[in-house]
Amino acid sequence: MAASTATTARAGLLYAALAYGAWGLFPLYWKLFVGVGAVEVLCHRIVWSAVLLLVSLAGRGQFQEFWAIRRSPRLLATLLTTALLLSANWGTYIYGVNTDRVVETSLGYFINPLFSVLLGCLVLREQLTRGQLLAVGLASLGVADFIRELGQVPWIALGLAVSFGLYGLLRKLATVQPLPGLAVETLLVVPLALLWLGRLAITDAAHFNDTPLLMLAFIGCGLVTSLPLLWFNNAARRLPLSTLGFMQYCAPSLQLLLGVFIFHEPFTRTHAISFSLIWLALAIYSAESLQRQLRRPSG
Repeated sequence: MAASTATTARAGLLYAALAYGAWGLFPLYWKLFVGVGAVEVLCHRIVWSAVLLLVSLAGRGQFQEFWAIRRSPRLLATLLTTALLLSANWGTYIYGVNTDRVVETSLGYFINPLFSVLLGCLVLREQLTRGQLLAVGLASLGVADFIRELGQVPWIALGLAVSFGLYGLLRKLATVQPLPGLAVETLLVVPLALLWLGRLAITDAAHFNDTPLLMLAFIGCGLVTSLPLLWFNNAARRLPLSTLGFMQYCAPSLQLLLGVFIFHEPFTRTHAISFSLIWLALAIYSAESLQRQLRRPSG
């Protein structure tokens, strides 16, 4: 029994490392599209992701759950909203990477867990502990200092945090399995993506046929989007939530390292102060979450 549990945990850690590692290295992939509009890349990401998700549904035998969603107009309306939020998140991220603001995108994903805590308090009426309140306050102070010192709002970071935080909240409230739900979300925005790509093709502004490498990169958008999600789902089934919570910071950490050391983006004293306040907030939040997890009865 113990050996089986250990094997499950090791498999979960491997899946989590693959998922968060892939998300952390995403900027390297999106840099292949420098010179291509973020909306065009987003549309290809939506279309090819839909193809791969349908294949995954068939492979897992989940088409029955997929078709059941269409019988609930309310659920479809919720998934349309989450689809638009997810599309906004994807598009903002691609735009951030290809305008040399990878450091700012990493800031957004560091802020995201704390924004989700705030949403839980405001919308779900969850009670925040003193530690959580302190963490949210420190993160807010970090963003405020960034705005004060640089004289600009980090729109990309805030856009990523808000769009994904709202997405997570609505998906938590929607009674739908992860894979069928994601497939429906993606298919709901496929018509818009195809219309945009068709417009680009008609006006001879599309980049799909520019080079064989770029064509493969466009098609690969579906694979690099779907595989980490499948890895994450496998990890979530095998690992405690507290372990996943700690590992989620691997992705923005990798993004930050790429931005500073590979893409040579500026990391000023102001960045250092803002990130330090947010890292301190995350440390307090994570420590408190771990303590609460350990205090729960095991039976």
